Amino acid sequence: MTTRHLTFERLHNFRDLGGYPAADGRSVRWGLLYRSDSLGKITSPAGLDRLQALGVRTVIDLRYPWEIAAKGRVPDFDGLAYHNLSIEHRPYDQAEIDPDVDPWRYLADRFAEVAEDGVKEIREALDVITAAEEPLAFHCASGKDRTGLVAALVLTLLGVHEDDIAADFALTELATPHFIAEWHAAHPGRTLRWPGYGRAPETVIRLALADLATRYGSVEGYVTGTLGVDRDQLAALRARLLTA
Repeated sequence: MTTRHLTFERLHNFRDLGGYPAADGRSVRWGLLYRSDSLGKITSPAGLDRLQALGVRTVIDLRYPWEIAAKGRVPDFDGLAYHNLSIEHRPYDQAEIDPDVDPWRYLADRFAEVAEDGVKEIREALDVITAAEEPLAFHCASGKDRTGLVAALVLTLLGVHEDDIAADFALTELATPHFIAEWHAAHPGRTLRWPGYGRAPETVIRLALADLATRYGSVEGYVTGTLGVDRDQLAALRARLLTA
């Protein structure tokens, strides 16, 4: 049986997007598309060997350049194609979210901002995913929000049902305790103000997808209309990532 969650030293949210039922009775192929928390946390030869053993030769880093400067990026190796595509343009501190606001509506509104602001970078990410000939991994800091949005877009384009997309998004909740511990280790003396820090309930991505459908007619309408991805590219994406 193929494993969705893959164990890495220091990574808590690295997983395979394969196996989900998709369009025309096909399914997403295993071992081609991975989502993760920051690959900059790979600091040992064993961790890099693990990544290379999966065949990953393309990495999309969705973080801001200043995050990469502060926290590091995936170690370089021969044959690696590295792309920094910062899809978020309005930074905010999740630790400081007002505990009195509706947290899941608040996060979904941030996803809508990313979809609006990051058109160029999201399109480039889809181009890279479509063109890659070998396994690819994409990530942000926690592999939760920016990564979750890109994963949801790709899975939607592959014809994966929203219930499976939402369930995949929520798998990040298994890593929530690790993210809280990492935050406390990085911010000694600070108080974690928002009780929902590190959470990724299904509600967030369901709201985000509904918002896209309301604004653009459908998620695919956003991709083909606003991002400008044509039918040939959609067919190529499906041919690459779906079983025959």
